[in-house]
Amino acid sequence: MAQFRLQGSKVLAVDMAGDAVKAKNGSMVAYEGDMTFKKMTGGGDGLRGMVTRRLTGEQMTVMEVKGHGTCYFADRASEINLVNLQGETLYVEASNLLCTDSALRTGTSFTGLRGASQGNGLFTTTVEGTGQAAILSDGTAIVLRVTPQTPLSVDPGAYIAHTGGLRQHFQSGVNFRTFLGEGSGEAFQIRFEGDGLVYVQPSERTTFGGDV
Repeated sequence: MAQFRLQGSKVLAVDMAGDAVKAKNGSMVAYEGDMTFKKMTGGGDGLRGMVTRRLTGEQMTVMEVKGHGTCYFADRASEINLVNLQGETLYVEASNLLCTDSALRTGTSFTGLRGASQGNGLFTTTVEGTGQAAILSDGTAIVLRVTPQTPLSVDPGAYIAHTGGLRQHFQSGVNFRTFLGEGSGEAFQIRFEGDGLVYVQPSERTTFGGDV
């Protein structure tokens, strides 16, 4: 299995011995050894994944990288976070997914209004199985634990990904920036309940909620 490691906080190094990984198209910045690169049309697993992505609008163009040596990946100097999956599912915005072990399966999941609020469509990317994944964040991400006793509310533009058995829904009427005396800001937040982890970045995308 390919080995993921960070070179600093903004470059992912993947050591391969005949292994393969799936990475964001165009994210390779250097490699040592012998590597082959193949664009995977549609960014999903098989015809069903490709068709699903075309119908849902969840855009993710990926390439398969295979060979012997070390390949280095980066994307616009974004911070990189490693996620180890043990038979779990990672839910992540397509723009935040940098690289996955080839053994992991990718697909799509319905998010409802949350996806539309972020300008990413109504579906998000799922990564399932056992292996490693690398996700991107604008600034150093924090990982927050959600338990049945401690639900979590997150600004939609700061959300990156989550794992575990979490339920999510919108809550409105409370504006984080209202307390700071600012007139603009998110009109709603995502509330997570259950048991799992949520990855949050210290920067916000432009969201539909910010215009409400």
